[in-house]
Amino acid sequence: MEKTGPGPTPVTGAPQQPAGERLLALDALRGFDMMWIVGADAIGSALSQFRGGAAARFAATQLDHVAWAGIRFYDTIFPLFVFMVGVAIPYSLDKMLAGPGRSEALKRIVRRTALLYLLGLFYYGGFATDLSQIRLLGVLQRIALCYGAACLLYIYLPRRRLAAAAAALLVGYWALLTFVPVPGFGPGDFSEGHNLTNWIDAHYLPLRKWDGDHDPEGILSTLPAIVTCLLGVFAGRWLRDPERSQGQKVRILALCGAALMAAGFLWAFQFPIIKKIWTSSFVLVAGGWSMLLLAAFYQVADVWKLRSWLQPFAWLGSNALVIYMVSNIVDFNQLSARLAGGNVAALLNGIWPGLGTVVLALTSVVLCMLLCGFLYRRKIFLRL
Repeated sequence: MEKTGPGPTPVTGAPQQPAGERLLALDALRGFDMMWIVGADAIGSALSQFRGGAAARFAATQLDHVAWAGIRFYDTIFPLFVFMVGVAIPYSLDKMLAGPGRSEALKRIVRRTALLYLLGLFYYGGFATDLSQIRLLGVLQRIALCYGAACLLYIYLPRRRLAAAAAALLVGYWALLTFVPVPGFGPGDFSEGHNLTNWIDAHYLPLRKWDGDHDPEGILSTLPAIVTCLLGVFAGRWLRDPERSQGQKVRILALCGAALMAAGFLWAFQFPIIKKIWTSSFVLVAGGWSMLLLAAFYQVADVWKLRSWLQPFAWLGSNALVIYMVSNIVDFNQLSARLAGGNVAALLNGIWPGLGTVVLALTSVVLCMLLCGFLYRRKIFLRL
């Protein structure tokens, strides 16, 4: 932890627009995503107890993962973060490639990838638990691998070949799961435990797996997840183009986002949308949704410059890695209960059944925001 100037992004450096102004949309969107990462479980659980009719039930459903095939809002939260890691890559690497050069860029990529991977091991208990309980692949580990791979591809491949590599990863992953027979089940079976991705985890991923003998951040599904990051790279490169107007940037991002979602839903007729094995159709739908959100936040924050209401999101986004790690160590729900629990929650529940539970969940999120706001005002950011 150190004091710096304007806040860096937690994984890939401090993105600057060509004119030197920060891309607030990226910080705010990252913070919006982090709000759900740290608070969606509690808010969803609270809404399920809230007597708010069909709207509350729908919101509670959207804040829970689908069991296997399909997609809800909660399923888009993690790929949105991977996408944003990709958006920041052109901002950080272009400047380095133009200055210190490729060798220094490679050193930074390797260092950040390794540090983020090690933080992932720490997040899931580090070496305090039995060796068999160490999770080699998890959320931060996936971000690390996607970041490292996307950066290397970005450095060594020109734009068209980079797009071709992304397409090859998606089509290749589809072909593997569709045509390679899985012992005991045959080819083209995408159900849980029957597909090639789960089979590889069960036989070749050592130590702890999140879902029994397979993992939602497993070995083979890392390949299409890299494309999620690359979609962010394409979006970031487009936003950096000085020859395009802000209106053009928003329109193209929105059109591409809608096209990706449409393509993903069409592909899903043959290759279902399944987050737990990160299917190619899931990559397109989640990536398209991420582009639409980026277009919306860019329009509001950097075109219309309506920034005051985005500031709490910017606090979270500027220290996303800090709050993610701290929330693993500090129980914000317990802190929330000390402020809005007990008699306060009971009083609110008496006014409207479930209201006190919702307020408790929201208080936890607000505490996270206030902590990040404290760090932001003192220009304290975590750099890797």
